[in-house]
This record gives sequence, structure tokens and C-alpha cells, in this order.
Amino acid sequence: MTLEWLPRDNELKNHDLWGDEYFSREPPSIIYELKPVVDPEGNIIKGLNSAWIILNNPKQYNSYTTDMVKGVTAGFHKASMDRSVVAAIFTAVGDKAFCTGGNTKEYAEYYSGRPDEYGKYMDLFNGMVDSILNCKKPTICRVNGMRVAGGQEIGMACDLAASSDLAVFGQAGPRHGSAPDGGSTDFLPWYLGIEDAMWNCISCELWSAYKMKRVGLISRVVPVLKQGKKFVRNPIIITDKYLDNGEIVYGEFLKGEEFKKAREFVKSNPVDFELLDKAVDDMVWTYTNLMPGCLIKSIDGIRMKKKFFWDQTKLANRHWLAANMSTEAFLGFHAFNSRKVTGEDVIDFVKYRRLLAEGHSFDDELKEAVLPKPKKTE
Repeated sequence: MTLEWLPRDNELKNHDLWGDEYFSREPPSIIYELKPVVDPEGNIIKGLNSAWIILNNPKQYNSYTTDMVKGVTAGFHKASMDRSVVAAIFTAVGDKAFCTGGNTKEYAEYYSGRPDEYGKYMDLFNGMVDSILNCKKPTICRVNGMRVAGGQEIGMACDLAASSDLAVFGQAGPRHGSAPDGGSTDFLPWYLGIEDAMWNCISCELWSAYKMKRVGLISRVVPVLKQGKKFVRNPIIITDKYLDNGEIVYGEFLKGEEFKKAREFVKSNPVDFELLDKAVDDMVWTYTNLMPGCLIKSIDGIRMKKKFFWDQTKLANRHWLAANMSTEAFLGFHAFNSRKVTGEDVIDFVKYRRLLAEGHSFDDELKEAVLPKPKKTE
């Protein structure tokens, strides 16, 4: 028996909320691309794609502007609704940075001192994180360079990460006037042991991709530095497991002259993302050969643990982050934004703490006292 007698509308519906107005190749912007799925032999699979949401602001280390936040949200929704898309890839232009978080120039020159405006921005930011966590396709963060501050947060919202071994990871908020409440305080305890999560969150240290792989934050790390035809590991990072005293050092940075020598080697050799792209292709191929409905149900089952804490705190964090734009964020972002004039990117922390201990009002006198001063010119 057939069901041909049942009436049926065969025209496919368009479920996308946006067109392409949020995408552009003119930075700062978001690039949205479809790339064909390839099998392990490199053969193109017709009719199936991965959707690439690409941060395009390389001169500012792919920090996201307000319009870029809208573009990321639009990109992940577009990937969700595209029937041909197997997975969504979140990455960025260039080889220096995946993302360093919010655009500090925009923060300092527009949002600082305007808490209500920043609250509106945080509504957009929360929607961006939601768009990643709610994407109905698997999400992969392709870490092409440093993933720091808000860049770390939006990267952790993805399901998996494959990283260049030149990349570094970390937070910046407590040093520059904010708290990593765009996801890190929610996600890090799920990825790391509680003390690693605590220290990574508050110390503002940068950790290597190899260390992040060791402690369980990311899935894949591949070399991208090429010497002639050969890929070589990042020479700045210690890859021996133990010191003579038994201390685990795998993934830590070299120090002193060894660091400087290795750094020069990195600068003198080209970066090639062939192995990184192969790692991403392999993940996508695995997804391609799974039942799509069962796959996304399984993914959502894992995501809901991350989402639980994100959803519990994102609104309260939105209000605190907005209010903070009138106090410590004002100091932190102005200090960072004026670093070319002053030679410093942070406030005088000791003087600030002393003034607070004296009960000083948060006024122009306090700001003047702790913000770095312009360099003297001859």
C-alpha cells in the first residue's frame, strides 16, 4: 500500500531568520562559507557541506565588534537551518588569533561609562553564545591562533576543538577590568579539575595548546609550523613528560634564552594549516557517517550540562557586567586602549587598592590617580 493519495506540499520551507546582510569580507566582519565534505581520501561528497563561521578582524586579533556578534549569531542559525550542512566550523582569519574577545577599542570609546548600552550589548553577546549551544549541527572550534578572554568563552561553547600547536589559551578579565562571565565561569569547571579551572579563570596566565590538551580542554592539537616540507612541533613548548624530580611539565613554556631562540625559529618559518584542516575534515567525516537525528540528540544531551549553568547565571552576569562598565571596566579598558600612548596596558593596581582601602570615592580623582600616564616626549 502506498500513501500517494495523501495531499502533500513538496516545496521546501525556508526556516532561516536572516539573509546574508550580516556577512561580509570587508573587516571587521563575519565571513560565512559552505565547504564540501571530503572523505579520508580527499574526495568531495556532493550535496553535503560544512558551514564555516569566520571571524574577520585580523588587525585587532579577531576581536568581535557589536556587528560581528550579530554575524556570529546569524551564522550559527543559518548553519542550523541548512539541510546540506553536516557541521558548523567556528574559526578566524589569519594565523595569529582565533579571537581575543570583545573589541577593547569599542569597549573603551563607546561602552565604558554607559552601563545601559553595555547591557544591550550583553543581550547580543548572550544570544551569540546561545546560538552556538543551540546549533542543531555539531560545532567545532578550529583554533588558528590565540584563544583568549571572550574568545576562549565562545570557543568553549563549541562541542569540540582542534587547535594549532602555536595557539595559547586563557582569560584576561580580572587583569583588565572584567570577570570571565561570558561562559568561562560556567564552562571551565566542566572541562578542568576545579583548581585548574580556578587558576586558569583568575590568573590571566596563558596556557599552551599542548597543556590544554593534557588537562582536557581541547580534543586535537596538530603542528602547523613548516620547515621545508616537514611539519615541526612548536619549539617553544616543552614536550618531555617529566623533569628529573618527577614534576609534570609537558605543555609548559621554555624560559630565558631557550625561549628567545625558539621564538626566533617560529618567526622565521611559515605556518601551514594543512594538518589542522585535515583534523577538522576527519571530525566532519565522522559526523557524516552517523545518524543525524541520533547525533544531534546525543550532542544536546551533553550540551545541556554546560547549558544548565550558563542559563542559570547569564542574566545576572549580564546585569553585573553592565554595571561594572562604570567602575573597574572603565579603568581596565581605557588603560588597555591607551597603551600605545602610555606604554602600559594596565592600571596601577597597588595604588588602586590603597585608595579603596582608604574608602576613596570612585571619582575622576581616583581614575586620574590609577590610570597610566602618557609617555614623556623629548
